Formats: sequence, structure tokens, C-alpha cells
Amino acid sequence: MNKTENNSSLNALYPFLTNKKSDVASMNQALLDSIEQKILQHKLIISDFFANNNQAIVDCANAIATMYKNQGQLFSMGNGGSSSDASHIAVEFLHPVTTGRPALPAYDLSCDKTVMTAIANDVGYHQVYARQVATLVKKNDALIGISTSGNSENLLKAFAQAKKIGAVTIALTGGNGGEMAKAGLDHCLIVNSDSIHRVQECHVAIYHVLWDLVHTLLADDRGSSATTANKNTGAEDEIC
Repeated sequence: MNKTENNSSLNALYPFLTNKKSDVASMNQALLDSIEQKILQHKLIISDFFANNNQAIVDCANAIATMYKNQGQLFSMGNGGSSSDASHIAVEFLHPVTTGRPALPAYDLSCDKTVMTAIANDVGYHQVYARQVATLVKKNDALIGISTSGNSENLLKAFAQAKKIGAVTIALTGGNGGEMAKAGLDHCLIVNSDSIHRVQECHVAIYHVLWDLVHTLLADDRGSSATTANKNTGAEDEIC
């Protein structure tokens, strides 16, 4: 799109910039163009991330699978939209929708509003996750934090606490990774984009892939456990 066409699209989408009303046809075309540009950007960012980070994703999945083999639990955290992603991660592992995939312990640290507001009120919001990590997270566990900037203070403090404990630390970030890229975490997956929406969209793809890879890595152990259980009970596994 050349400069003239770009200005035309901007004027159609944001008529207040020129104090002119846009006609319906121009507005509709501008919206169609906007969709096309956003979807193209979405595809490019996701393709670029996976092209450059596949081994890092496999390494991260191996760490989570090993954690589960050692009877550990996964904890997740985030702020705002990333808090919703933290909840999404937890429910994917705890309540898998794919037949044959067992439930794995995973908990979203932002789900208890009483604990969150108590810590925020008494100590400060920067401690809402670190206080929980200090009490709930053990050495065999893993902590995953989602931040589009990589600079969320409360997540950084929680990661620091998890590192003291010896738990696996995993960050999903955007931009240049922010402070999380410098924090010495075990795994830091960075989506190279300044668009919050595109980063969040890629984060969803990342943790869906991680979930799938973890179950694949656990499949052999699961098969052995299921065979033993069936021999002992004479019953087939039930999938809810």
C-alpha cells in the first residue's frame, strides 16, 4: 500500500482526524483492508516465532514433562489479558478436552480474588504472586508467567522467589523480552512484536503447542501406567 492509499484508509477509519465524515462505502473498504492487514501481520508474527524458536519450545516442553514425571505441579500467573491466558493454561492441563489425555495438576495463581486483594491491600500488588509462590510452589514444580512486555514487577518478583525454591521458571513475553529476558529464567519465549494483540495471539498458540508436546512426551509413561492399572482392575480407563 502506497502513502496515498494508506492516508485514504486512515482517513476513512478515523474521520475525526480531518473533521470530515466518511461515506459508508469508504468506511467498509477501510475496515476490510484493516482486517486483511491484521490477519497478514498475525500470520507473519506466528510463522516467524515458530521458525526461530522450535527447539526452545521443545526444550520447554521437556522441562514441563520432566516436572510432571517427578510428581510436580504447574503454576501460572499474569496480569490483565495475560491473567486470562494464565487461567487458560491451567484449565488446558487440569481439564484436557482431547480424549485420552489425562488431567495434570495446574493452578492459576490469580484465581483466588480474596488472596489477591488481601496481599495487594496489605503489602502491595507487586507481591500478589511472590507471596503465593513462597507458600505453594515446591522444588519439583514449575511456574509459568505471561507478560506482553516482560516487565511486570509482580511476575518478576514471583520468578525470583521460584528460583530461590529451585522450581522451573518459564516466561512468555513480547517485544525484546523486557526484564524477564535478563532475569536468568530457565525458559523465556519471546514473541518479537510490539503489538500487544499479536503477541497475545501468539502466546495462545505457544501454550497450546506446549500442552500437546508435554502429553506426547508423557505418553510412554502414561501407557505403562494405564496397562498396569487395567491389569490390576480389569477395567478400561474412563474419559470424562
